[in-house]
Amino acid sequence: MELARKPYLWKTRGREILLGERTLIVGILNVTPDSFSDGGRYYDPDRAYARALELEEEGADILDIGAESTKPGSERVAEAEELRRLIPVLKRLRNRLNIPISVDTYKAAVAEKAMEFDAVIINDPSSLTFDPNLAKTAAKYDAGLILNHMRGTPDSWAKLPSLKDPMGSVCADLEACVHRTLRAGVQKARMVVDPGLGFGKRKEENTEILARLPMLAKLDYPILIGPSRKSFLRQATDEETAFAGAAAVTAAILAGAHMVRVHDVKQMAAAVRIADAIVRGAVTLEIDTRHTRA
Repeated sequence: MELARKPYLWKTRGREILLGERTLIVGILNVTPDSFSDGGRYYDPDRAYARALELEEEGADILDIGAESTKPGSERVAEAEELRRLIPVLKRLRNRLNIPISVDTYKAAVAEKAMEFDAVIINDPSSLTFDPNLAKTAAKYDAGLILNHMRGTPDSWAKLPSLKDPMGSVCADLEACVHRTLRAGVQKARMVVDPGLGFGKRKEENTEILARLPMLAKLDYPILIGPSRKSFLRQATDEETAFAGAAAVTAAILAGAHMVRVHDVKQMAAAVRIADAIVRGAVTLEIDTRHTRA
């Protein structure tokens, strides 16, 4: 039996975050009018502020704020509009949270402005395919950088052909991306990779990526995965969909994910606790087996 998860010390701007001892929960806060799951609910800065505090109280280890939707079919928004949505929320949250803030953006200029308002992590949904200058911004501010795999663009996903080897393609693309990021000056210890469930992948491709997630560990970077409310998990009712999401979160952790990105932090925290207990049990069994062999 192999240990499920290698530990890492993730360096972000002004913080070092231990990954691997337990699964960290990244709480999602969409401040958009059109996100696929909660569009409009936290568009108002005051509601967004209240939700951010609630996510921390519910157990989020990191808050990830997004001001532009990347749902299937969505169109890109201008930099000024993204900042108009994002900055008022960041201003309200200044010195109010104990957990680090991540900004979900592919625009270098938006990320740079967010750094001025205490964001310490950049979560790039495009893995540098939309704005390669984002890597230079991450390097300039010593930010943590999450590289999320995306095929094509949201408005082209419906037309994309199927992948013959989904996980092989994801690994190859992310490996090329981390090499470009290193050349841009970002330190390896600041990077996290995400296979990008739902980002241009079909239903069966997403489940295969989850099943073969240990392949991604061969790149030797911490792994974040975001199955929350993705269409490939959709069931007949919201309650059933939530259970499907918990199953995907559990599967990801058992396959080696260091962090999970979710909307329903309180509910998913229960699944995370059980999955972590199973991981610890596997580690204990491995250690006991080694001692027996010795």
